[in-house]
Amino acid sequence: MTGFIFPQAAPTPLRGMPALRWGVVGAGGIAGDFIDAMHAHTDQRAVAVASRSPEKGARFAAAHGVDRVVETVEQLAMSPDIDVVYVATPHTAHRAGALAAIAGGKSVLIEKPMATSEAEAQEIADAAREACVFAMEAMWTVFRPDFAAVSALLDERVLGDVVLADASVAWRQDLGADSRMTNPALGGGAILDMGVYAYWFAQYATGRATSVSAKGRILPNGVDLDAVTALTGASGALATASTSLRTTADGRASISGTAGSLRFVDNFVFPARFAVTVAEGAGAGTHEWSDPAMLLGRQGLAYEAAGVAALVAAGAVEAPRHTLDDAVALARTSDAVRAALSVVAA
Repeated sequence: MTGFIFPQAAPTPLRGMPALRWGVVGAGGIAGDFIDAMHAHTDQRAVAVASRSPEKGARFAAAHGVDRVVETVEQLAMSPDIDVVYVATPHTAHRAGALAAIAGGKSVLIEKPMATSEAEAQEIADAAREACVFAMEAMWTVFRPDFAAVSALLDERVLGDVVLADASVAWRQDLGADSRMTNPALGGGAILDMGVYAYWFAQYATGRATSVSAKGRILPNGVDLDAVTALTGASGALATASTSLRTTADGRASISGTAGSLRFVDNFVFPARFAVTVAEGAGAGTHEWSDPAMLLGRQGLAYEAAGVAALVAAGAVEAPRHTLDDAVALARTSDAVRAALSVVAA
């Protein structure tokens, strides 16, 4: 282990960013977790929430320290006291929410997946570029300390040329008729809900996919249950990505290169430790990366809030580590997987 030093990384600072005012679209679990993490660990503040149900919106606002409730995203988009709109609705409403925010001239952070198809994702990207406003798919991984450290390793070629990558993202779900996860009208299924993380990891490690092949199983109503996907990235490296509604995976994603390999010790979907194995030289051996100060679980969403605030304050219109073209490419991959399984489109 002697002789190995992890490359210097540049994680997102939680404090010291301009304190932006956020409007949140949707009053579900992820929206609440995002606000709670943001309020607890950053200078960012959610000042309004849009909910079609005034009663639900009022309960949500009271529970998460939000001052105002409105009924539509258009109201948020036209509010002078809103700097950024966070779209956290069911998948099939992401497009409409994002386009409304952009039309109002607001910066917008859109929950994963950015849209339910490549065409919709491209429409959002085109609208944001035309309006010259910041827009991003909410891939919080790119702002976290663990992936800042992984990116430093890859940038400095500690692993050599990437050859293989693998990620499995699965949580066993309620498959009842009333579940959002089995409802095609809401974009249900493993691919859009969880697979997006696995496809992102493959793209992050190997480049945007140039070929995609997949096998899987679907419900009688056309919603996908499981999918195993093989991808070739733009770098020429290969990746496998799997997802499922019927089992829970450990999420220990890995990257293997010509000079070493990396494997997450914990589920990479959340802030996690990882281990690097260096094949030879002074740093040969296995070395674990961890950060005792790192926020864990969904508290790590605070990194995303702070990172987006920094980019918006700097006048950026895209996130360098997850651009609009990256989000469109992810949607293209999801389209290809769903087509291979004959999934009923939302």
